[in-house]
Amino acid sequence: MISFEKAYDIVINSGFGMDTEVIPFTDSLNRVLAGDVVSDMDMPPFNKASVDGFACRKSDLVTDMEIIETIPAGVWPAREIAEGQCSRIMTGAPVPEGADCVVMVEDTVLTSDGNMRFKGTFIKENIALKGEDVHKEDIVLKKGRIISPQDIAVMASAGHTAVTVSKIPRIGVISSGSELVEPSEIPAISQIRNSNSSQLLAQVSRSCAFGKYYGIAADNEDQTLSIVQKAISENDIVIITGGVSMGDFDFVPSVLEKAGVKILFTRIAVQPGKPTTFGMHPDAVVFGLPGNPVSSFIQFELLIRPLIYSMMGHDWKPLIVRLPMNEKYKRKSADRMALIPVTITDEGSVSPVEFHGSAHISALPDAKGIIAIPVGKLVIEKGEIVSVRQI
Repeated sequence: MISFEKAYDIVINSGFGMDTEVIPFTDSLNRVLAGDVVSDMDMPPFNKASVDGFACRKSDLVTDMEIIETIPAGVWPAREIAEGQCSRIMTGAPVPEGADCVVMVEDTVLTSDGNMRFKGTFIKENIALKGEDVHKEDIVLKKGRIISPQDIAVMASAGHTAVTVSKIPRIGVISSGSELVEPSEIPAISQIRNSNSSQLLAQVSRSCAFGKYYGIAADNEDQTLSIVQKAISENDIVIITGGVSMGDFDFVPSVLEKAGVKILFTRIAVQPGKPTTFGMHPDAVVFGLPGNPVSSFIQFELLIRPLIYSMMGHDWKPLIVRLPMNEKYKRKSADRMALIPVTITDEGSVSPVEFHGSAHISALPDAKGIIAIPVGKLVIEKGEIVSVRQI
């Protein structure tokens, strides 16, 4: 049995990088950038008005000014501003030569002879200067980031319409156990519905990867081996749940070895999730997760999700907030790191959800995160600050 920290290092350092592809930037949401995005122009591309008003000289604000033209957005000024002159201008329009400020329209009045008179107090120029946001050839988005809607706006502004991204990992999901039936079936006596695969496929999708379901492998070594071999041949990551403990029918680790997987660990000093197996095949990395749904959910979040992003070139870090405990929490044993599902109260404190163990799947919908209690620590006192990893 190894520490979680060691298991994490083994997993992250065992993944292989994905190839890249070029796609339209409009199709790139949630993909990982595989190359820097460089601007093909200055932004703004010219000095532009940041308010509706009048472009003029600051030195002329004490006098009435002749209005020589109106400059809408998208139209280049026809005239320069000379002494005693101004141009009516709209937000986003180019500032004419000779002007060094744009006064807001609400700070002006028109005189009886049609001139502009400034009635306000000068505060700022109201000009967005050429290149003040981005210079031509500047890197506007760095490789390795997950593309967001606002990133797509940046790419549009930079003229970067074809974007290089990492290909998406393919992930095969298998459930093991003769007691399982599919969710659409009515379980017979001694049977239960297979919830792990649906949960894991949703987690895969949330991690921006492709998931494929390979069904339920009965407690038969030959059948399990056949399904595992097929999944390995078609995917970058294979996840099999169940069959990794110490029972007579828990033969997944031996099946993985027969399939050519080099097992790197079979136990982690965590609760839940102790019987987590991980290994490498020349064609894929393989996880054997516990059959209990809370264990498989948490181990996916802690080990597999970071690996998926790492394979695409993104250093994914979950959101962690530091908050006080709302109540005292005590556990019976401290020989493993405990992973406790928690909720966050309206007052901004942390309370463990009602949790009966790693099979208590209905505890997870109310959980907003998990806290880790390190080896050797039995008690968290009320008011003690804890790190909540959001899920």
